Parts: sequence; structure tokens; C-alpha cells
Amino acid sequence: MTAVAPEAGPDTKRAPRGTPAPADRVFRGVARGSGALVLAVMLLVGVFLAYRAAQALGVAKGSFLTTSVWEPDSHHFGIAAVLTGTVLIGLVAVGLAVPLALGTALYISEYAPRRLKRTLVSLVDLMAAVPSVVFGLWGAFFLQERIVGLSRWLATYFSWIPLFKVDGADPADPLQTTTVYTSSTFVAGIVVALMVTPIACSVMRETFSQAPAGEREGALALGGTRWGMIRAVVLPYGWGGVIGGTMLGLGRALGETIAVYMIISPVFAVQPHILQNGANSVSALIALRYGSASAFGMSALMAAGLALFLMTLVVNFLASSIAARSRSGAGTEA
Repeated sequence: MTAVAPEAGPDTKRAPRGTPAPADRVFRGVARGSGALVLAVMLLVGVFLAYRAAQALGVAKGSFLTTSVWEPDSHHFGIAAVLTGTVLIGLVAVGLAVPLALGTALYISEYAPRRLKRTLVSLVDLMAAVPSVVFGLWGAFFLQERIVGLSRWLATYFSWIPLFKVDGADPADPLQTTTVYTSSTFVAGIVVALMVTPIACSVMRETFSQAPAGEREGALALGGTRWGMIRAVVLPYGWGGVIGGTMLGLGRALGETIAVYMIISPVFAVQPHILQNGANSVSALIALRYGSASAFGMSALMAAGLALFLMTLVVNFLASSIAARSRSGAGTEA
């Protein structure tokens, strides 16, 4: 008696039949090869930096992360000051860019008329293509002298917050020079914020636009307002995209070079006061000392670059994983 195969139920998984078409195999091979090539390039960059930095790291050892002075020729150097400045500039930039990017993304995806939406998307994307040197020139020669009043006001009324304290500033002295507020972490952070806003906005906008239409319509059909629908459906669905866009913007801000280099007044001391004159970053340090570095000094700069490479790599990896997970619809509310 011949056994009869059981009928496939509605939930039974069926194996695909046939072999992939030649075009599918070619596309799969190209995609895999491209991904492998990107990983290989990243690995080679890391190996190159580690190899060139080995001499300096062998001399500095653990003090490389705790020393603020940068005197590699006398074997007394470290990235404590520039690493602190890098993180502060990045945090200021993200703190200003995220609300702007979030509001822009919500307006484009939820409120803007259809005719205006394409124009706004194109403008935001074009803003990301503006060269860094243009932002640096704008910040150094236009923004800096006009932001002094805001810096003075923050230092006057919020100096009880350590970040807003300015050493040597006397708000009661009308003749005090304004240079104490220029070339600061705050000014550099504002400029970098405008540079990272398009990146964060694009990620957030793309995630918001993928919120399920059925849940949107259901929230409105139940009598909810547009803002109520956004709070109940769009924001929960796109929360991962908000976090991912924020972290991608942070990764971009940590590595910004030219704009920061043109604005800040480099100091090699831990400078926690963001409104005060003087700041530094790892990328600006490399740009400043690259042309005059000795052989050992070049190895020290490579070590600084390796630290920045690893930091931005971790931030961008976390951002990409969070943004990719958010697109699957995780975190939505039924």
C-alpha cells in the first residue's frame, strides 16, 4: 500500500522550486562581493592605522588616553584633551541637530503638502552636499561674531552649570572683551549641527514614512487628531529611526575636521566649558600637526587617528543596527 503524503496546511513552509535565474545569481554575487569589499577596506584601514601607530603606542602605553599634553618628540603626549573636545563638540552638535531634524522630518512626512514635499526633500538632501569648508567659512566669519551675545547671556544666567561657566568672565563689566566667548566648543558645535542635521533628518523621515497606513487611518478614524496619530503610531514606529539617525549624526560630528579646524582656537588641556574660548578635537589635531610632524610625531598622529576610527566605527555600527531594526516595524503598537 502506497503511503500518501500529508497535504500541506496553510502554515506549512514550502521549499522553493527550481534554481535561481542567472540574473539573480549575478546580482547575489555582486551584492556579496560589494559587502565583502567594504568590510575588507575597513579592515585594511584599521590594520594600516594600527601598524603605523604601534611605535607611538608602545612608548605611551596607557598614558596615551590620560595625558593632555601633545609633545610627541619628547615622548610626552596623549589624547585626553582632544578626545574630550571631540566628544563635547559632538554632543553639542547632536543636542542642537536632533530637535531640528526631528521637527523637519515630521513636517515633511506628515504635514507638508504633496507638491512641497519633494522640494523640501531635495533641499535637505542638497544641504548634505555642501562642502565642509563652506560651513567653516560661514561659522568663522558670519556666525561667530553674532553668537557672542547668546554665549554671554548663557554664561551670565547659567554659569551655575559647569558646562556654561566661563573662567575670567565678568558679566558686570561692559568693557570686557568678547574674545573670551569666540572660537569655542559652542560655536563649533552649532556649525557641525547644521552639517549633521540632513543625515539625521533623512533617516528619521524614511522611517516615519514607513509607518503602517492602516494604523494611521485607524487612529484618525477613532477620532484622533493629527498630532494624536503621530504620537500613537508614527513616533512609536519610528523611534528606532530617531535613535539611529541621532547616532549616525553623532558619528559624523565626531569626525568633522575642516569646519572645526577653521573655528576653534586649539588648546591642549581638558576644557569642559563649552562657551569659553579654546577647544580641540582629534581630527583638528591631525590637520594642525600633520605637515610639521616628525617620523615619531606621525606615528603619534596615527595613534590619535586610530582612536577616532574605533570610536566612530562603534558609533556608526550601533546606529546602523538600530536604524535597520527600526525599519522592520519593531516597536509598533497594535
